[in-house]
Amino acid sequence: MASFPPRVNEKEIVRSRTIGELLAPAAPFDKKCGGENWTVAFAPDGSYFAWSQGYRIVKLVPWSQCRKNFLLHGSKNVTNSSCLKLARQNSNGGQKNKPPEHVIDCGDIVWSLAFGSSVPEKQSRCVNIEWHRFRFGQDQLLLATGLNNGRIKIWDVYTGKLLLNLVDHIEMVRDLTFAPDGSLLLVSASRDKTLRVWDLKDDGNMVKVLRGHQTWVYSCAFSPDCSMLCSVGASKAVFLWNMDKYTMIRRLEGHHHDVVACDFSPDGALLATASYDTRVYVWDPHNGDLLMEFGHLFPPPTPIFAGGANDRWVRAVSFSHDGLHVASLADDKMVRFWRIDEDCPVQVAPLSNGLCCAFSTDGSVLAAGTHDGSVYFWATPRQVPSLQHICRMSIRRVMPTQEVQKLPVPSKILAFLSYRV
Repeated sequence: MASFPPRVNEKEIVRSRTIGELLAPAAPFDKKCGGENWTVAFAPDGSYFAWSQGYRIVKLVPWSQCRKNFLLHGSKNVTNSSCLKLARQNSNGGQKNKPPEHVIDCGDIVWSLAFGSSVPEKQSRCVNIEWHRFRFGQDQLLLATGLNNGRIKIWDVYTGKLLLNLVDHIEMVRDLTFAPDGSLLLVSASRDKTLRVWDLKDDGNMVKVLRGHQTWVYSCAFSPDCSMLCSVGASKAVFLWNMDKYTMIRRLEGHHHDVVACDFSPDGALLATASYDTRVYVWDPHNGDLLMEFGHLFPPPTPIFAGGANDRWVRAVSFSHDGLHVASLADDKMVRFWRIDEDCPVQVAPLSNGLCCAFSTDGSVLAAGTHDGSVYFWATPRQVPSLQHICRMSIRRVMPTQEVQKLPVPSKILAFLSYRV
């Protein structure tokens, strides 16, 4: 069984350049589990990078200082301590009352992280609110941590202080996602088979419980305009939700095993889902059509074998900010970068035991977490988007597929706008 189609010469695929590493310290005690890095996250403004180092610990570091440290050391190994030391050395020039780094003990194993920032004009989803413990300002930056015991802890990034402790899930919180509009609406995905919607502008009030999954929920993601939510889970589940009415829109059928990760494109026109069936699917979330398949095993496993262990389980997927590339991690010890219009990777990099990945805010770096609590960074494929692609993204940010199909333009342009060519 091969990792690439027979027509592809693996030696000719570009190797991604290593930017740096943040290596977890040796565990002070021996445990079979608990030291994994299940989640990495970049702040929306690019100011901070956070990762779960394992054994309850979350590290928060200023991203600009980490990048400077990587440049100073070239592509050599960079430990946590050296990155944080440089951050402290540069703290005097930073913003007042915003310490450069934090080490947070969350009290339990951390499964998920999400940054959230506030926009003052975005009001709470609730009505008739007369009193708040917190009034989050425009410069507020929060970090949500989902824990093994089902709790969600909300931290002030600039002070490292615990603000809220959200208690309602009865099993681990596997994923978290903030609405990208600055409303501080938070959605949590749990192994208790539910998704829960929290309004942090209402002191963490739980707004809604979304039910529909028959078993574990692995991941969730907001569309860029916040109108839709995707949730994925065990038993091949891919659900789309209307976040204005909190109702299910549709279930996407096609995967042959548990679906463990999902992400929308920056214009909201595409949805990528990653599964243990060795595939990443790219969908049109507006009509449910499957547009593209990125395979990690050749020949592709038949459905009966795709549902079992095959050493090619896809663990994570993430859309780049240029809307042209998708990154995936699989159990074959490889990171792949795909173009949305090609069915073989344009760049690859070696990575053993990868679990999660995320693009930096400017899209220039991919961060990936591993079983041993470490993080590895690579330079992403860089190219100038065509004028046609830029125009397509501008249109698709405001027009769903149904409206695009009504435009009085030639069929080839319609196909391009619908990501079908």
